[in-house]
Amino acid sequence: MVARPWTQAADGVVLDVRVTPRSARDAIDGVERRADGRAVLKARVRAAPVEGEANEALRRLVAKALGIAPRQVDVAGGATARLKRLRISGDAQALAATLERLTKVAS
Repeated sequence: MVARPWTQAADGVVLDVRVTPRSARDAIDGVERRADGRAVLKARVRAAPVEGEANEALRRLVAKALGIAPRQVDVAGGATARLKRLRISGDAQALAATLERLTKVAS
């Protein structure tokens, strides 16, 4: 079984992400397995990690990829770190299915 960087919750999903700020483009680059065995979604954003700009760019990137509004994506942990935990509100099964398709395409 392939580890997934998200878990379903009652009101949506929780997604672990490793973000690279100041990239040449905004993109989702698939799933990476960390040394500790944890899976994370790899993402890159053009914004700098200054005054929450990279977090906002990440929220918008994930929302666009999932076809939802940015207000449905919250940074729940790691606001000042590269490894972040996003809480995404919505239908958990639909979000998980979209993430499954998204990570297959990005890998």
